Amino acid sequence: MGMDGSCADPYALKTMSVFKPAKNHEALGDEFYDLVRPADFPQAILRHRDQRWARRVGLDHLSDEDWIAHFARFRPLPGSFQTPLALRYHGHQFRTYNPDLGDGRGFLYAQCYDLEDGRLLDFGTKGSGRTPWSRGGDGRLTLKGGVREVLATEMLEALGVYTSKSFSLVETGEELWRGDEPSPTRSSVLVRLSHSHIRIGTFQRLAFLEESHNLEKLLDYCIATYYPHLAKAEDKPAAFLEAVTEKVAILGAQWTAAGFVHGVLNTDNINITGESFDYGPWRFLPAYDPTFTAAYFDEAGLYSFGRQPDTLAWNLTRLAECLLPLASAERLEPPLNTIWPAFQQALPEAILARLGLEPAGGSADSEFVSALFTFLSASQAPYEQFFFDWRGGVLSAKRAAKSTSADHYASEAFRPVADALEAFSPSNTVNLDHAYFARPRPRTMLIDEMEAIWAPIVEADDWSLFYQTLAEIGEMRDAYTIRP
Repeated sequence: MGMDGSCADPYALKTMSVFKPAKNHEALGDEFYDLVRPADFPQAILRHRDQRWARRVGLDHLSDEDWIAHFARFRPLPGSFQTPLALRYHGHQFRTYNPDLGDGRGFLYAQCYDLEDGRLLDFGTKGSGRTPWSRGGDGRLTLKGGVREVLATEMLEALGVYTSKSFSLVETGEELWRGDEPSPTRSSVLVRLSHSHIRIGTFQRLAFLEESHNLEKLLDYCIATYYPHLAKAEDKPAAFLEAVTEKVAILGAQWTAAGFVHGVLNTDNINITGESFDYGPWRFLPAYDPTFTAAYFDEAGLYSFGRQPDTLAWNLTRLAECLLPLASAERLEPPLNTIWPAFQQALPEAILARLGLEPAGGSADSEFVSALFTFLSASQAPYEQFFFDWRGGVLSAKRAAKSTSADHYASEAFRPVADALEAFSPSNTVNLDHAYFARPRPRTMLIDEMEAIWAPIVEADDWSLFYQTLAEIGEMRDAYTIRP
């Protein structure tokens, strides 16, 4: 920048003309983060860039060369952080408290504003090198891990889940050794776009260190940045807890409707905007099974599909405990107890949104959901196939009769679901004339399908199935037009 505030770099001037940078997180001060340097990778091959979200933040005009400069070499985005911030936090991992966490292989690279809705967005990395919180790790991400995260976020966004976006994936040319996949394996760096990287674990760290002044500072920052409508609340800690509880309850309902199992619901993986992020051993349900578990190391099924709502409630209780220096238990208990009413309201809404149906009101919505899960449990009909076949409710009766699951729908077990569907009208987003609904089967992302996408990449550097899959997911997203 010139002394008069002008921009001497023509490239920076072009970027700044459309990109709205921010660096709000710096205002918290260096007690909340560490300044770090990104890794210097030997190679940078662009494998994925999310052009839809690049347009929403004003970066779609970047050449691939400039994209790599920013999202693999981490040249600062004009107007945002000059040096990346490795964020400090603690957390419960499988309900054991760990005070040695923090951004160990990632950092907050930049912030900006969404050009569509004006909300603050974070560019967070995964696999960008070692930090003070790496705990002996190499700070890297496997290429397979990066591919899995892209597929998870694309699928979840299409299915109506409030999720982070895999903004960029670059292969970085290093050999990594991992115990859970054949090694050496290829490396990558991912850039995630999300609304916040402030976690329950961020509050836990300050409570653990008994830094009440920083707890209050963080609370004020979160309200000003993410919940400005609470600025004049009489009881800010309680109001904040209730707002976060509602967002997290909605997320749990969306996961259930999508048949998604996150796999690692530690308190450092739950952020205060209720946004799903940081995908490791995720899976989608083949058929309804509350005990279905994503992570091979989750031997007790703590984070199984059916226990996810309970886990979210447990995690929110830890957030409430962190706020005790700022408010009494008597003031925090009522907002914490809104978790189950919020979930019970959000689940029918998420299920009906997936089906393109308007709520019927009263008890009809929840009774339909109960009948649906009873049927799915008893029949073991393919989970995603049901939502695909019955999009629009009774409007799709003829489509469903031609489905590979038609025998399930002809059974007596389906009768309560069929009867319940009569009460619902299609919404204006039902979109049944979309080409996607002419397919015999929906686009799914079961573990075997994910492995089939990875196999040609690792065997022959053939990315065609990966890009074909992303195109199919894009078609599904356009067909469902679900907006969380």
